[in-house]
Amino acid sequence: MDRILIKGGNTLSGSVRINGAKNSALKLMAAALLTDEPLILTNMPDLADSRFMAHLLNHLGVETERRDDRAMVLHGKTLATPFAPYDLVRKMRATFNVLGPLIARHGHARVSLPGGCAIGARPVDLHLKALQAMGAQIELEEGYAVAKAPKGLHGALINFPFISVGATEHAMLAAVLADGDTVLENAAREPEITDLADCLNAMGASVSGAGGATITIRGVGSLHGHTHRVVPDRIEAGTYALAVAAAGGDVRIENCAPEHLGALWDRMRAIGVTVEPQDAQCVRIVQNNGRCAAVDMETQAYPGFPTDLQAQFMAVMCCADGASIIRETIFENRFMHAPELVRLGADIMVHGREAVVRGVPVLHGAPVMATDLRASVSLVIAGLIAQGNTEVSRIYHLDRGFEGLEQKLSALGADIKRVSG
Repeated sequence: MDRILIKGGNTLSGSVRINGAKNSALKLMAAALLTDEPLILTNMPDLADSRFMAHLLNHLGVETERRDDRAMVLHGKTLATPFAPYDLVRKMRATFNVLGPLIARHGHARVSLPGGCAIGARPVDLHLKALQAMGAQIELEEGYAVAKAPKGLHGALINFPFISVGATEHAMLAAVLADGDTVLENAAREPEITDLADCLNAMGASVSGAGGATITIRGVGSLHGHTHRVVPDRIEAGTYALAVAAAGGDVRIENCAPEHLGALWDRMRAIGVTVEPQDAQCVRIVQNNGRCAAVDMETQAYPGFPTDLQAQFMAVMCCADGASIIRETIFENRFMHAPELVRLGADIMVHGREAVVRGVPVLHGAPVMATDLRASVSLVIAGLIAQGNTEVSRIYHLDRGFEGLEQKLSALGADIKRVSG
């Protein structure tokens, strides 16, 4: 099993290029089920999750081709039986979003419920209720959602009781081919929602209001093919920015969207890091002040601080000057990286959804184990500043969301490498 070895102490300098957003790419791939014409996605990340999604789509009859120019061609000319087995859904929750498109195009589907998640239950009841509001008849049988809409889907007013990115995206994917208008209230506002809406509209859909709390979808009879560029990954960009905050240095983050990370820039400036947007696709991060100041942080739905950057921010706070309080409001079990950071010498006390981090002068290298995707990269960041050698195991979590992390950090000056066995 692969591991990452890090010798801490090097500052970072140079430039790093950000890939397309994983969280957007997976839902855009599901949109290929809505048309019999090719959908071409450019700026596509090459990740374990995107490969897994392609495998599922292949099973459903969508032909996929990965091109050398970081593009993926998806063509669902003739779909197979709309059945998504457990083995092809259990590894990540985004695969469940094929259910709505399959109902919209086929009129019926049988899709496994997703498996458990290390960072919380994340139930799919909002997904199912949205589809039922549009006329889908859904039964849960032996771990599968068995759905049919013999008269097709119809428009509906759907008011989410709390913000859910996945449920908002799922409802959008189903509603574009429904009969009539669908209105989503209390919708998620993440940039990935807007990216999905832009792609669907370019395919012939009628989606308005994406990026706001109310999204209106006017159903159309069919969609056509399109070439769409995946929005830059704000979580990857934020991760490299926080790596610079921890290790120190001067790095240009390119092919990103700085406007998508306002809440992060606010906290980074508060801890003493210089954040200089260079243009619409580049931001410069400078940290030459020694230890960062400790500040409090609370995760929130967009445009608040992203939960997917909470672990990385905690790694920075481990060596900050003072104490910080980190509150996690999105997921109920997202501090599993804390005990591993403590193994490196961090002073962290977790109380429910709140963690108190008292900065220490130095961390010390040690063997640590990744527990989920974002936790894994927080351990890498901590390893960059720890004295001695840090070994991160179970990095298959890392490969789900970060392409070439060790190569990119090495190019910036980090002493980091991947080893097998």
